[in-house]
Amino acid sequence: MSETFATLESLNFDNSYARLPEHFYHKVLPEALPGSHLISFNPEVAVLLDLNPCAINPSELAHYFGGHAPLPGSDALAMKYTGHQFGYYNPDLGDGRGLLLGEVVNKQGQRWDLHLKGAGKTRYSRFGDGRAVLRSSIREYLVGEAMQGLGIPTTRALCLIGSEQQVMREGMESCAAVLRVTPCHIRFGHFEYFYYSKQHEDLKRLADYSIERYYPDAKDAENPYLAMYQQIAERTAYMVAMWQAYGFVHGVLNTDNMSILGETFDYGPYTFMDEYRPDFVSNHSDETGRYAFKQQPDIVQWNLTALAEAFLPMVGEDDLKAVLREYSHQFVAYRNQRLSARLGLVTSQADDAGLIESLLSLFAAQRVDFNRFFRTLCDYQGDREQLYPFFFHREAVDTWMDQFDVRLADEAASFPIRRQQMRSVNPKYMLRNYMAEEAIREANTGNYVPVNQLLALLRHPGDEHPDMERYSAAPPDWAGGISLTCSS
Repeated sequence: MSETFATLESLNFDNSYARLPEHFYHKVLPEALPGSHLISFNPEVAVLLDLNPCAINPSELAHYFGGHAPLPGSDALAMKYTGHQFGYYNPDLGDGRGLLLGEVVNKQGQRWDLHLKGAGKTRYSRFGDGRAVLRSSIREYLVGEAMQGLGIPTTRALCLIGSEQQVMREGMESCAAVLRVTPCHIRFGHFEYFYYSKQHEDLKRLADYSIERYYPDAKDAENPYLAMYQQIAERTAYMVAMWQAYGFVHGVLNTDNMSILGETFDYGPYTFMDEYRPDFVSNHSDETGRYAFKQQPDIVQWNLTALAEAFLPMVGEDDLKAVLREYSHQFVAYRNQRLSARLGLVTSQADDAGLIESLLSLFAAQRVDFNRFFRTLCDYQGDREQLYPFFFHREAVDTWMDQFDVRLADEAASFPIRRQQMRSVNPKYMLRNYMAEEAIREANTGNYVPVNQLLALLRHPGDEHPDMERYSAAPPDWAGGISLTCSS
């Protein structure tokens, strides 16, 4: 049976992006991390690459992904792109601390990019050192599995590598590297680069490449570029709808952090909100609140508009505007679909949207720990006493619950079936900031057990984990004092 697996040195690479014209990227090898060692390994991602999780050699992972030698078959490069950062166009962007090592094609024909984040300087590093620190690397490594466990489109990672090297961030911090695995590293900013630099032939070449690789069904459309844009917009609407349904705040929604696959990408100062606060800003560098939780759907539409402008040499303006008009309807439909499921509503009724909006208003007014509320609601059979502790004022809760009871009576499913369905979409465990902070503190002492425990927990957040029960409780008081910035 072992013959069906590959080894790190025999992965099936086919590096199609490296065959694009040379000005699409800069070829450069990773810089070795001194004292590199394995912190954590993700067996589920290994299987995607045809690797046998039980046969992985930790020292080989540290050797190759610590940058000490090129992985056989890889062809490392730093991608060139641009983008709008906090609303302003920046032409000087690109992979400044990460490298696309290559593309692995597994036995199912699936193509997976391997991207080493923290690989060292490139020509796009500007004034940076090209390194990632342990703190931010742990957060990105864990959140990929947390999002996967919730069913939110996301990049993931194969492994997390630590090192003895230190760099200055918020004080001296240890360097680390994450091997990100996803089908796509093409960002909105890739298209913006060729559009704004007036390289329209290369813009079309990039679009043709993207259609061939990611949206092959668009080739049969009257205008394949419009068909691809429509699919990008809808996937993106679904992604942000899922964020809003679970209280996820990205923090840095620049166009260079937007994937054309509609996956959550380039994690920085993200947060799963402990309380439902529409005006919550997870990034303390975001002084104007541009990327606040409530702003995310509109900002994503703004980003899609920026992408639409880059598509103008290939698609008519009116057609692009028509797609953008559909975005808002798609977002609301996807968000309400997931929130209905979280409420245990399988059927659809005209008043459901109003029921959802009134609940969100109630959450906002009373700063509800809403993910714990939804989990508790899974066991609801008419006794409201278990729900009251989440709110300050019972009267407001009773008004909403009266409406909910009437609506719930129209559902045919029995309580055990409804509870099972609700638990499948209402996690018991969320990656709260304090959990990541605890794991980071331990990792800084050389104890990597909490990182690996959280990885397993977050992969199946709806299951019972008796030995991890404390993570299902309300966060500790000190959690509110955690401050995140772009360096997070």
